[in-house]
Amino acid sequence: MKILVSEKIADTGIQLLRQEHEVDTFCSLSLAELIKIIPEYDALIVRGDTRVSSEVIEAGINLKVIGRAGLEVEHIDIQAATKKGIIVLNAPQGNSASAIEYTLGMILALSRKIPQAYSSLKNGRWERQKFIGVELKGKVLGVIGLGRVGAGVARRVQAFDMRVMAYDPFISEEKAMEMGIDLVDFEMVLQKADYITLHLPTTVDTRNLLNKEAFSMMKKGVRMINCARSGIIDEEALIWALQEGIVCEAALDGFGDEPVDLKNPLLTLDHVICTPRIASRTREAENEVAMGVAKGVLSALRSEPVATSLNIPPVSKDVMDTIKPYLNLMEKMGVLAVHLTEGRIKHVEVRYNGEISMVDTKMLTLAAIKGVLNPILQEAVNFVNAPEVAKARGILVKEVKSKEAKNFLDLITITVISDKSEHRVAGTLFGKTEGRIVEIDNFRVDIDPVDWLLLIPHEDYPGMVGKVGTILGENQINITSMQVGKTEAMGTSIMIVGVQTEIGSFVTGKLKEQIGIQSVKKVHFDME
Repeated sequence: MKILVSEKIADTGIQLLRQEHEVDTFCSLSLAELIKIIPEYDALIVRGDTRVSSEVIEAGINLKVIGRAGLEVEHIDIQAATKKGIIVLNAPQGNSASAIEYTLGMILALSRKIPQAYSSLKNGRWERQKFIGVELKGKVLGVIGLGRVGAGVARRVQAFDMRVMAYDPFISEEKAMEMGIDLVDFEMVLQKADYITLHLPTTVDTRNLLNKEAFSMMKKGVRMINCARSGIIDEEALIWALQEGIVCEAALDGFGDEPVDLKNPLLTLDHVICTPRIASRTREAENEVAMGVAKGVLSALRSEPVATSLNIPPVSKDVMDTIKPYLNLMEKMGVLAVHLTEGRIKHVEVRYNGEISMVDTKMLTLAAIKGVLNPILQEAVNFVNAPEVAKARGILVKEVKSKEAKNFLDLITITVISDKSEHRVAGTLFGKTEGRIVEIDNFRVDIDPVDWLLLIPHEDYPGMVGKVGTILGENQINITSMQVGKTEAMGTSIMIVGVQTEIGSFVTGKLKEQIGIQSVKKVHFDME
């Protein structure tokens, strides 16, 4: 078989591939060039610069697998690949150590003003007094996101006698205690930390998570480190916080727009360290990701299970024919359930009622766990690693089956139990393929899980529906559905509003200003 490597990867991976297959390598290819030659190849390996669009996938008539040498896969159209039966895999663990160590380097560089002192001396100045730093000993590091990298940083800084507090709603208190970490809420991290480091993905919930409001809550003189993803920090708000002295220094390895505009004000500030997204770039990491993606691609070409697959793994045709219409619905139900949930998740139960309970539902349960975990975790959760990821965070997953079904021929219910709440989302198929959400907690609904959904808990006052509709209409937000139901709390209801487009912070702010509205949660059902 033939393998195309469209960007430079370490030679160790290339040599492993060539032991079994013909390999062609390129340093870079334009989109047109890639589309022209891709029909010849059975496998494609990329880094972060090659965009594998639906056009590339359609042209790849012989493609069986797409491998990403690294973690991030936003530039690969996974949905298009899945529809064509092409496995998409990555190498998520190879650069974790590099990212951990780089974050520690940034923390030390900020504390001791190393880049500034180096630059000053190279320019002929001897300014010892100007670069007096601070010790890490006794300081509080706030970690937002306890995935592989966040947890690794948390463990290592304890060697510097730092106290670590962290926010991650998807890890149990027991797991945090084992690592010597104080698990607290988001606001507590902002208020108490001397250093804050980010290790979470950019999603609809985390985009601009650190905005002006968040910076206003921080201890004055905090030091900010971001060696994770761009988009989590509102850069205008960060500039404001730096000017106000709330953030005394910052270290950034990612920016909202990349390559970064050289006129970006952050590049002009002496108390900001900026690097061009190199946290994961080491010789060891390059070798690890090259070997990781090579092994995954070889397994896929041998029709063996692929541990780092990001889409549907091989299953028997009979089972797939039965469960395939439910897969997308299950993931969307999981997404909705986690947006309803507050607190740290302890238990996820998936209940199957009716004929669906008679088949192997393991993959459906994994789809539900994917939906629950992916909105917040930095690493991608897939059908293979979902059980391990849930276990690592102390989340118990349970399947319950019964042939009996009320109201529907088949009904699947996902229940998410946290230390603060318990919420249920149920769904079924209308016809043979149309997935619908039919219950939220004890409230009967009929939701087509597409586009965006707004969840608006509110006090049961007359005219609430009209207020919400007016605000959305005035801001050109098209409403596709609206339902209201009673909640368990006396005198309160929940409004469920389907909209075609995302609503920005201005509109959500207007909604929250209305008397009686308790919160506004946004759910995005686009699983691409």
